[in-house]
Amino acid sequence: MLVFNHQSELVAALATARSAGRSIGLVPTMGALHEGHASLVRRSVAENDVTVVSVFVNPTQFNDPTDLKNYPRTLEADTRLLAQLGADFVYAPTVDDVYPEPDTRRFSYPPIDTVMEGARRPGHFNGVCQIVSKLFQIVDPTRAYFGEKDFQQIAVIRAMVRDLGFKLELCPCPIVREESGLALSSRNTLLSDSEKATAVHISRTLARSVDYARTHTVAETHDHVVDTLNAIDGLEVEYYEIVDGETLQPVSAWNEASDVVGCITVYCGRRPVRLIDNIHYITR
Repeated sequence: MLVFNHQSELVAALATARSAGRSIGLVPTMGALHEGHASLVRRSVAENDVTVVSVFVNPTQFNDPTDLKNYPRTLEADTRLLAQLGADFVYAPTVDDVYPEPDTRRFSYPPIDTVMEGARRPGHFNGVCQIVSKLFQIVDPTRAYFGEKDFQQIAVIRAMVRDLGFKLELCPCPIVREESGLALSSRNTLLSDSEKATAVHISRTLARSVDYARTHTVAETHDHVVDTLNAIDGLEVEYYEIVDGETLQPVSAWNEASDVVGCITVYCGRRPVRLIDNIHYITR
């Protein structure tokens, strides 16, 4: 496995692979890798001749400087894991290598990027589109892999792929969870053991709400989830939206969409850590 800090080196290495007709898989990450990331890498290795994993904490998608500063960075451990998983190339650049000049591009895909995370983290999805489009341009992958925990992010990236005409296959991958049910996240490392035990209630409440939804309305289900979690010491729901899985617009009845998804963001702990999760209520 080769580690590149400069995009010019990576482009040169990929040119050799591409000229030989080899397929290329890309797994974009911000590092602090866990089993969720590992599942994406394994799938890419299985489906492509060459797998590239980017490890880069992208500053343009953070609207909170403290969040950017505190985001875990574990490059040495990440590269050891990626070598074990069979990745071929790791792109671990500096900010200057990715952004030699400020990226002034603006991406807008309403209503997909104006609800939920988009409404509460101004500029976040613009930053996501900036870095992902750069990675697509640098790597020119056959396939790109993203975890479904970031459900809205995948929808935004799908819109960007259509808009910019990238010729690649976007591959969403299922959420990977701890044995307790807690969705794996790099931010989980910021939780104490007791806070992790509290955070487990997020996934448990969502899972139980699927049964609850069978005999209750969308509004009742929404309030049940929010009230249940807010009643738990150490948890505070920022938002919970039950939406059409394609448009990400709220639904008022279960039969309004063929895919109905509940998307949630919850603050956990004394120094609150922002955790996201989602669950499918109806998939036809």
